[in-house]
Amino acid sequence: MLPASAETLTIAALGDSLTQGYGLPVEDGFVPQLQVWLTAQGADVSVVNAGVSGDTTAGGLSRADWTMTDDVDALIVNLGGNDLLRGIEPSASRANLSGILDKAKAKGLPVLLIGLPGPGNFGPEFKAEFDAMFPELAESYGALLIPNYFVPLAVGDTGMPDPALMQPDGIHPNAEGVKHLVEAVGPQVMELIGRINS
Repeated sequence: MLPASAETLTIAALGDSLTQGYGLPVEDGFVPQLQVWLTAQGADVSVVNAGVSGDTTAGGLSRADWTMTDDVDALIVNLGGNDLLRGIEPSASRANLSGILDKAKAKGLPVLLIGLPGPGNFGPEFKAEFDAMFPELAESYGALLIPNYFVPLAVGDTGMPDPALMQPDGIHPNAEGVKHLVEAVGPQVMELIGRINS
């Protein structure tokens, strides 16, 4: 019988199309590229792709229980983009994310929460409430936080993604864009791994 520390750890990546790998060959998606990056760092970990294209925070919450199976050791949560596209009230998105974090807390799972910036087209109050949601939830639940998933794709300080790193839809990163994202997210995932059983 191997000691627990010698067992491969399992991280579930709960998300939408950005996690699922929309528009890309399987091996070029976020989870497979993250898996390769982590293995190269010497991490004995398996990353489970629990991304569903088109999913909202409500969808993520409805899938949370069967995503966080007994063999899962940590959770990455990257949801909210489709809530924005549908103009869902930030209070509803916050309640759903809080529900997911409650379930992770009940299972003793460390969490990396990945945020997105709110758009300005729903008004300043919507944007302010949405932007505050991720850091406030991370602080409240003691989760690791990446405030803005898209920063590694931005051109300089413009905040606008580099078209060379995006698919033609302008929403989803291409394989090279995913590589940039993984290089930015990877160190935080290593920190997440360090929190397992700590």
